[in-house]
Amino acid sequence: MEKFIENLPPMDLMRSEKMTLVQLIIPAESSHRAITYLGELGLLQFRDLNADKSPFQRTFANQVKRCAEMSRKLRFIKDQISKANLLSSMRPVMQPDIELEELEIQLAEHEHELIEMNSNSEKLRQSYNELLEFKIVLQKAGDFLVSSGSHAVSERELDENVYSNNDYVDTSSLIEQEMRPGRSDQSGLRFISGIICKSKALRFERMLFRATRGNMLFNQAPADEDIVDPVEKTVFVVFFSGEQARTKILKICEAFGANCYPVPEDITKQRQITREVSLRLADLETTLDAGIRHRNKALTSIGMHLVKWMNMVRREKAVYDTLNMLNFDVTKKCLVGEGWCPIFAKAQIQAALQRATFDSSSQVGIIFHTMDAIESPPTYFRTNKFTNAFQEIVDAYGVAGYQEANPAVYTVITFPFLFAVMFGDWGHGICLLLGALVLLARESKLSTQKLGSFMEMLFGGRYVLLLMSLFSIYCGLIYNEFFSVPYHIFGGSAYKCRDTTCKDAYTVGLVKYQDAYPFGVDPSWRGSRSELPFLNSLKMKMSILLGVVQMNLGIIISYFNARFFSSSLDIRYQFVPQVIFLNSLFGYLSLLIIIKWCTGSQADLYHVMIYMFLSPTDNLGENQLFWGQRPLQIILLLLALIAVPWMLFPKPFILKRLHTERFQGRAYGILGTSEMDLDVEPDSARQHHEEFNFSEVFVHQMIHSIEFVLGAVSNTASYLRLWALSLAHSELSTVFYEKVLLLAWGYDNIVIRLVGLAVFAFATAFILLMMETLSAFLHALRLHWVEFQNKFYHGDGYKFRPFSFASLTEDED
Repeated sequence: MEKFIENLPPMDLMRSEKMTLVQLIIPAESSHRAITYLGELGLLQFRDLNADKSPFQRTFANQVKRCAEMSRKLRFIKDQISKANLLSSMRPVMQPDIELEELEIQLAEHEHELIEMNSNSEKLRQSYNELLEFKIVLQKAGDFLVSSGSHAVSERELDENVYSNNDYVDTSSLIEQEMRPGRSDQSGLRFISGIICKSKALRFERMLFRATRGNMLFNQAPADEDIVDPVEKTVFVVFFSGEQARTKILKICEAFGANCYPVPEDITKQRQITREVSLRLADLETTLDAGIRHRNKALTSIGMHLVKWMNMVRREKAVYDTLNMLNFDVTKKCLVGEGWCPIFAKAQIQAALQRATFDSSSQVGIIFHTMDAIESPPTYFRTNKFTNAFQEIVDAYGVAGYQEANPAVYTVITFPFLFAVMFGDWGHGICLLLGALVLLARESKLSTQKLGSFMEMLFGGRYVLLLMSLFSIYCGLIYNEFFSVPYHIFGGSAYKCRDTTCKDAYTVGLVKYQDAYPFGVDPSWRGSRSELPFLNSLKMKMSILLGVVQMNLGIIISYFNARFFSSSLDIRYQFVPQVIFLNSLFGYLSLLIIIKWCTGSQADLYHVMIYMFLSPTDNLGENQLFWGQRPLQIILLLLALIAVPWMLFPKPFILKRLHTERFQGRAYGILGTSEMDLDVEPDSARQHHEEFNFSEVFVHQMIHSIEFVLGAVSNTASYLRLWALSLAHSELSTVFYEKVLLLAWGYDNIVIRLVGLAVFAFATAFILLMMETLSAFLHALRLHWVEFQNKFYHGDGYKFRPFSFASLTEDED
C-alpha cells in the first residue's frame, strides 16, 4: 500500500508549488533594469527589508514622489478627455520609447497648456453668459417699460379724480404717484433691472418689499433663452423712488447674487444696444467654438499616447516602490533584496538577471543565491481560467498552508454536483447552460471590457456556472423534472392505473406491471398518493449517503496531509479514531440505507439507530435487515465509545514525553551554541527551547475532539439541506406550473393566457433561476467550507503575491 501511494503521480493542484527564499545582491547601476525585468517575469515576491522606515525615509522616495505627481497629471488629462467625450474616439498609436524625464517635461507642458486653455475658455464663457443675460434683460425689461407707459396714459383721467384728496396723496404708492399727471418729475420714479435665480425670486421680492416698506413695484418674467448655467433664471425690474431706496436695492441684489444691467428708457437706444450685444455674442460664440476645437485637437493628440504613458508611469512607480523594499549598501554601491520564488522559476529569474546585467553594461554581475528560511513560505497554485474560479472559492475561506492538501482539486466536481442535487431540474439546467454558453462565446470580448461588479463576478465564474448547469441537467434527468413536469424519456412507466379512468390514482394508488423505469424516477410517481413520501425518503437518504462519503473523503485527505508532513501522531491518534467514530455510526447508517434499498425491507431506520444507543442488546424484530446485525451494532457502538478517548488523551501525553526526551541533558548545549549557528540551523533548539505548555496542548486537543464528535452529528444533519432545498425547488416549480400557467391556460381568453405566461416566465427567471440559484450556491458553499474542509483544512497560509506588472491596476496610480 505504501509503495502504491508513493508511486502515484503528483497532481498540480494537490500541493502548492515548492518555494525557496532567495537573496539578490544587485549593483546600483543595474538595479532599475533588473527589477523591471523581474516585474515582467512576475515570479518573485520581495520581502520588505525596510519595514521600520517610513515612506519618506526610504532611498527612492523622491522618484516615487515624481511618479505620483506624473500620475496625478495623467489623471487630470484623462478627466479632461472624458469631460470632452473624446474617450470613445481615442485610438492608441505606435510611438517610440520615451525616457521618464522627457515624459515628465511633456506632461508639465501639457498640463500648463490645458489649465491655460480652461482658464481662457472659462473667462470667455463668463463674458458670453453676461452678454446673453444682458440681452434677455433688455428684451424683458423693455416689455415691462412699454406696458407700464401705455397703462399710465390710458388711466390718467381716472387718476386725476381719485387723487384729489390731499390726505390720501401723502400715503399713496410710488407707482400711483408716477402715473398722476404732473407728478412724474416731482416723484423721480426710477428702476433697476437684472436677472436672478428662479429659486431666490420670491425671497428676493419679500426682502425688497420690507426694505423699501412697500414703496416699490416688482415685475418678473422667466428667461426664455438657455443660459449656460444649470440654474433657471428670472428677469426682474424694480421700480422705486429716491437715492436711499436705490442704495438699499443694490445691496440686496448683491446679497442675493443677482446680476443688474442698465436698460435705457428710450426704445431706440434699447434696440441699438440689443444689436450691439447680439453682434458681440456672435463674435464670442465663434471664438468659443474655435477654442473648443483647438482644445479637442490638443486632447486628441495627447489621448493617442495616454494609455501607454499611464502604463509606463504605473510600472515605474511599481519599480521604485519595490526598490524601496531593498537595503541600500552605500559602501559597496549595491542593493540587497530578499524574496520568495517557486523552485521551478529559479532558472528564469537567473536568466532575467543576467539579461539585466548585460543590457545595463554593468561590470559586476548580480548575485542570486538561496537562503534557509525559518518562516513558512507563501502558497502558490498554478491555475488556469478553468480552475481559477474554484481556487478562489476555497481561498475565500482561507488560503491553504504551505504544501497543505488543496480542497480545490475536489471542489471542481463536488461543488457543482452538490449544487445540482439541490437545483435538479433539467429545464432550469438548460436555461443556466444557455447563460454559461453565452458568457463562454463572448469570453474574448468580455475579458477586455470593464464590467460591473455583478457581471464581473458572473463572468469570473463562467466555468463554475457551466458545470453547475451540466450537473443540474443530469440530476434533473434523475429526478425526472422539466420545469416540474415529468416525461417518459427513457421508456414506459413500470406502473399503471387500476382502471381506465385512473380516478383513484391519488387515493388508492397504482399497480406495478413491468420492470422498473430504466433511469431516474418513474414519471408515474407524479400525482400519485405516495409521491411526497417516496421522493422525501429518496432524497433524504441520498443526502445522508452523499454527506458521509464527502466527510470520509475529508478525513482521508487528512491522512495524506499527515503522511506528507511525516506526522505519525496525527495518523495514529487522529485519523484512525476519526474514521472509526464516523463510520461506526453514520457509515453504518449508510450501509443500512443501501441494504434497505436493495432488499426492499420495511425496517424503520429511525428505530434501529435510536435503540442502537438506548437498548443495544434488545432483539430487533422486524427491523432486522441482515443476520448478525445486533452483535455488529454492539461492536460498532463500543468502537465509537473507544474512539473518543483515543482522540483525546494519547496525543498530548506523547507530545509531552517527546519534548522531555528531546531536551533532556541539552541545557548546557543550548548555552554553548552561538547565535550564528542557531540562525543557520532552522531545526535547532532555538525554535523549540520555549517551555512546553501541556495544559494548552491538552485543552486544544480536547476542543478538537469535542468539535469532531459533535460535528459528526451536526454535519451529517447539515447535509439534509440537500433534501430540503431540492424539495423546495421542486414544490415551487410545481406551484408556478399548476397554479399560474395551467390555471391561466384553462381560460378561453388570449389576454389571460398571455398574462399567465408572463407571470410564469417572470417567476421562473427571477425566483427559480436567480434566487434559487443563489440559495443553492450559498448552501453548497457552506457544505464545502464547513462540513468538508473542517476535516483536514487549516487554511492558515498566505498567498504568493509576486511583483508583476500584469497585476498592476489603475487603482495603484
